[in-house]
Amino acid sequence: MSAAMYTPPGRERVSMPSAPHEAGHDPIGQSHQRSRAFGITEQSEPDFSSPLRGDLTSALDENRFLFQHAAPVMETLYDQIANTHSMVLLTSAKGMVLHSLGDNDFLEKASRVALMPGMDWSEQTKGTNAIGTALTEEEALTVHGNQHFLNANKFLTCSCSPIFDPYGQVIGALDVTGDQRSFHQHTLALVRMSAQMIENHMFADIFPKAIRVHFHTRSEFLGTLVEGIAVFSPEGRFISANRSAQFQIGLPFAALKAHTFSSLFGIPISSLVDLFSGTLPTPKQLVLHNGVAVWCRVKIKAANPWNAGRPMPVTPQQAEEQAAATPSPAVAKVVPRKPHLSTLQYLDTGDPQVSAVIHKLRMVSGKDIPVMILGETGTGKDLLAQAIHGDSNRSGQPFVSVNCASIPDTLIESELFGYEEGAFTGARKKGSIGKILQANGGTLFLDEIGDMPKHLQARLLRVLQERRVSPLGAGKEVDVDVAIVSATHKNLKDMIARGDFREDLYYRLNGLVVRLPALRERTDFDLVVQKIVKSLCESGQNIGIAPRVMDIFKRYHWPGNFRQLHNLLRTAVVMVGCAGMIDMEHLPDDFLEELEHGLPHPVAQRLSTPVPTVDASLPEVPSAPPMPEPTVDGQKLQDVAISAMAQMLRLHGGNVSAAAKALGVSRNTIYRKKHLLPPDLLG
Repeated sequence: MSAAMYTPPGRERVSMPSAPHEAGHDPIGQSHQRSRAFGITEQSEPDFSSPLRGDLTSALDENRFLFQHAAPVMETLYDQIANTHSMVLLTSAKGMVLHSLGDNDFLEKASRVALMPGMDWSEQTKGTNAIGTALTEEEALTVHGNQHFLNANKFLTCSCSPIFDPYGQVIGALDVTGDQRSFHQHTLALVRMSAQMIENHMFADIFPKAIRVHFHTRSEFLGTLVEGIAVFSPEGRFISANRSAQFQIGLPFAALKAHTFSSLFGIPISSLVDLFSGTLPTPKQLVLHNGVAVWCRVKIKAANPWNAGRPMPVTPQQAEEQAAATPSPAVAKVVPRKPHLSTLQYLDTGDPQVSAVIHKLRMVSGKDIPVMILGETGTGKDLLAQAIHGDSNRSGQPFVSVNCASIPDTLIESELFGYEEGAFTGARKKGSIGKILQANGGTLFLDEIGDMPKHLQARLLRVLQERRVSPLGAGKEVDVDVAIVSATHKNLKDMIARGDFREDLYYRLNGLVVRLPALRERTDFDLVVQKIVKSLCESGQNIGIAPRVMDIFKRYHWPGNFRQLHNLLRTAVVMVGCAGMIDMEHLPDDFLEELEHGLPHPVAQRLSTPVPTVDASLPEVPSAPPMPEPTVDGQKLQDVAISAMAQMLRLHGGNVSAAAKALGVSRNTIYRKKHLLPPDLLG
């Protein structure tokens, strides 16, 4: 590996038998001790009933940001190790395998020990292994042959590196696993460099309002894997730095948070902007605080209101800046990103109800009045919350989102309020500051507030009243300054009447209450559809929508609102290709099936009849002939749908919710077909 490859000390230890260790630190030995403490025995059989397996879709959804940036790097890495009886794996921060690429013969062997997507490879379930141990130690390492705790895994050799997000927190891990007889000492270096490549790619897609400084002591290394990247706010406050930047500056991430651009580079941030504005993009030399001269390029990127993707990982710790919020929990592959509206003006697309909401929000902007957003699931409450933050005087500070419905009751308290080291069994080393303190100075978005457990409502109320928070296990309170935006699809007043929601908390949260209309109620539907399609199209694509399809869209009830519409259009755009028109054959089968059963006769008749223009005023035609049953490759659509439902129910052990989510349909769609499914699948 090149001597110019900078990695902070402690991130690249190779735990091979012949490799020296730091005094007193034996990661493999300590991991074996932890494995025994977890109650695992060396004779334990591979666990194919991982408690995380059923959550693969959710994990892929939560780790979409990581997956987007890791998938291309995984392909490149696999090209370098192909035909070596090996595989490349990507995992979540909890150790769940999200994706794998490998030689077919070795993939089959790996599956015998549950080394495949959906399985949990944390130390708690598999004992000492490269994935679980690298995540626990937060360092790159190799676990070879007999170093594995389980006898079943001792035929493997595994090299793994944790992946750190732009906030310095572990977001996942990259691993290369192979037959222990084919071990190569350079594999770990390859994995480590690939992980750093993923980390650098993340920087390129985030912080759109920030100033990125790319630097290295040698100008020829600018733009390469080994360049340092440091990110600053327009005012010069430090936001983030990659591993190479930390090494060159000579300070760890935690220490850098106390610095500014001026204290690190010796000149005001305004001088930097002047230096790099209006000139050719040639490197210029600056001097770091430690006297080291570095060549720099500076990137100042304006935020794009229709930029896509969700902001950063779902759970960044100690977030100092989340100016680049880009929403959309998506699915298990590299997919076109969901459109993101960063300010209120871009949400105003002509619907009178939405315009009235935006007018009210502009009147209270900057006044730190709590805002409560009501509306059905999928109406864009999260987009509106980010737009509120983006238009406020806190826009340069963190925007932190908490979905109260998606965090287990047992974890939501520690997620919100944080905890001190050792506060409870299994707590993260060094503790966690919690979401409320992460949002300090910025905006805290409490999504699905109606699902917050009753016993935590009192703690939240106290934080809002006193502006102080006490992490679990801490003996002190910390001042906190946050703007509050909450959202729910539930009727909180009914919940108050039933005693399920605190009335005093309700009146703390509803300084201004606004309601987002459902998609079917909006008058700007055409424009919304056009913007979504445009955001999904790649450069050079010009895709339209057939009039009969738009007519159907307008008549459909859209129970999933924008989320459902976006997912449907995403699939259709992919099927259409480079150019053309979205027509009936490009729509998903389950959607066509719902149309068959749910739309009035005039539309059902026209599903197979071309119409020249959109006509929303056709009269009822009671005697219209029934719609011909759709087919797929000669099979009746219903038969195809039933087969898919049965297969997915078997895969998810009869769990209707999980099967419906995997198929992209509602649970009611499956229940309606209950009489056609094998009786053993639905109890």
